[in-house]
Amino acid sequence: MQPHHDGSACYVPQQEPTLGEVVDVFVRAPAGADVRQVHVRTTGDGEPRFTEAVVDRTDGGDVWWRAEVPARNPVSNYRFLLSGRRGPRWLTAAGLVDHDVPDHGDFKLVTHAPPPAWARDAVIYQIFPDRFARSAAADARPLPDWAIPCHWDTPVVGRGPETSHQLYGGDLDGIAERLDHLDRLGVNTVYLTPIFPARSNHRYDAASFDRVDPLLGGDAALARLADAVRARGWRLLGDITSNHTGDAHDWFTAASSDVRAPERELYYFDEITGDYESWNGIKSLPKLNWGSAELRRRFATADDAALRRWLRPPYGLDGWRVDVANMTGRRGADAYTHEVAALLRSVLARDRPDGLLMAEHGHDHTGDLDRDGWHGTMNYVGFTDPVWSWLRHGDQPVPNFLGTPGGVPRRDADAVLGTMDAYRSLISWRSYTHSWQLLGSHDSARIRTVVGDAARQEVAAGLLATMPGIPMIFAGDELGLVGTNGESSRTPMPWHRPQSWDAGTLAAYQALIALRRGEPALRHGGLRRLHHDPDTIVFLREAPTGAVLVLARRAAGAPVRLAGLPAAENVYGGAPALRPGPDGALTLPADGPTFQVWRLC
Repeated sequence: MQPHHDGSACYVPQQEPTLGEVVDVFVRAPAGADVRQVHVRTTGDGEPRFTEAVVDRTDGGDVWWRAEVPARNPVSNYRFLLSGRRGPRWLTAAGLVDHDVPDHGDFKLVTHAPPPAWARDAVIYQIFPDRFARSAAADARPLPDWAIPCHWDTPVVGRGPETSHQLYGGDLDGIAERLDHLDRLGVNTVYLTPIFPARSNHRYDAASFDRVDPLLGGDAALARLADAVRARGWRLLGDITSNHTGDAHDWFTAASSDVRAPERELYYFDEITGDYESWNGIKSLPKLNWGSAELRRRFATADDAALRRWLRPPYGLDGWRVDVANMTGRRGADAYTHEVAALLRSVLARDRPDGLLMAEHGHDHTGDLDRDGWHGTMNYVGFTDPVWSWLRHGDQPVPNFLGTPGGVPRRDADAVLGTMDAYRSLISWRSYTHSWQLLGSHDSARIRTVVGDAARQEVAAGLLATMPGIPMIFAGDELGLVGTNGESSRTPMPWHRPQSWDAGTLAAYQALIALRRGEPALRHGGLRRLHHDPDTIVFLREAPTGAVLVLARRAAGAPVRLAGLPAAENVYGGAPALRPGPDGALTLPADGPTFQVWRLC
């Protein structure tokens, strides 16, 4: 075990520092570690300063060094210089190194207003409304001319012009009728993909932000669903698109029909050709121009703005997932992204002080967090992709990752953890732990298709439940549903075919969610890696209230022996309790694929 620090409460007891506050931070040097002296380096106002740390205590042979870090700036960087027989080494969020490294991998204290307290305890369930559940009222609703009506068992077309037009008729009352399933699963937060009128089943081409799509039951159905969710003590999140609207949106139809219309400035029009900018060249998705004060008013700041009205009664959404946040406000020389994120967050805080603002990023999100904007991101690159590449099945063709050419490569644990650490180290612990960790979504292949079998999916779900961050489950993953891309993964839930459910996978998800909700260390603890080999990952989640030991294996291998740990009782997976041997080491089981969790005694 190496010297360790992270942003959790064991190492930074003051979790919500204020600007100007001096914060105690701790480094843990395990027994026998080559650490004789510790300094902390801070860079307040851009200037490096060194302060010597002192020994605070010794616990079980581990030496805890304490230093003071002033929260001088809204984001204050710090790192540790460890001196020993082998010379100086830096300990940063990127790891322990014996050479100089840039500051961007330093640990970070953040004094911006914190995310809502409930978010760290959330287990999020993502619902694609058209495919989740259909109430009896759906039968009487007239269909729009763009829709291709489908029976609930009609196969989903994964590619082709009809893909976005298949309409299965799921609605919000149907979701309310199925909340018992979510309760049995153990989730406590419902996230809906868009619910506004549109010309597609996915509704990311909004025709209005002022009303709920009548196909989903309209505004009244959202109020009923919100009441049903709140009655269970849960949270309800919406999905809003800040980068573009649909070409049927009333803003765009006004802008495109009259060059003098005030809505013209909300978009990017070429005044010579009349052409307009759109998302990835798809003309049905015209891009919004955040250089427009009128757009900021209509979307965010006005009393009846799109962002605000749905946060209030009778709907009371608990926050938003923001679609295409990575592109919002970016277009050529225009760079409004960070302004927009800060604006949306400030507006959200006025109407819902405990509201959550989550950004969609499909690639590197690190430059957009810790700026008093997004609370976190959908962590595709720092969690989904590495888990896929570690657990993908055999040599069979595996879907690509969010459009990356070729299939998902097979990587060993060293590369997987390297990827996770690279992205984790470039943001604060707070942003990392408030980001959504996910195994897939409505925009990706299903985890069962990627990993190929129930055993490896259990390992993936185990990592989802035990790693830092907020777990998000795409509806149907718990039943073992399959899909090769985002479109084919949007499979109607087979409520009427329970015999098709993977009962073992459902039971595993239920047990893992219960484990996470029952163990404070899994929701609020730090992350200390103990061992990895190509097929094995072992780590500790530690909190002041206790610690758990996690073993994830994709295949059988040699037993792992760990020194310096106490006895441990198994709390997931069915392996025996761990007791130190004559040499004081714990021996972890060697079978696989397997996922096991022990509570340290």
